[in-house]
Amino acid sequence: MKVFPMSLLVLLLGINLIIAFPTLAENSPSVIDSSEALEVGQKVIWLYKVRADSSDVHKIPAEVVKLGSKQVKIKFRKTNNELINRWVNRNRIESFPSVQNTDSDKKTD
Repeated sequence: MKVFPMSLLVLLLGINLIIAFPTLAENSPSVIDSSEALEVGQKVIWLYKVRADSSDVHKIPAEVVKLGSKQVKIKFRKTNNELINRWVNRNRIESFPSVQNTDSDKKTD
């Protein structure tokens, strides 16, 4: 009689794992998640939330100052041009979009 509850438990855990693994694999392609992708001096965008429960995300341009195992030290400018250094989580940083030169941008003589 104990076989039925145990097999039901194993079945439910198996179904839960099948559903959970694809959702764990989803991540934003622009968010930097590996330590090899960051370098000191690299321009990045800090995804800043005023409050943890807020849905508004402010994108603040910053520069990497120091690399840690779980966090990155960045510097950014406030509105009064004061430089601020702050440690932020790696999942709150995305790569700065690169600007590509086009033929129309080049000056011709």
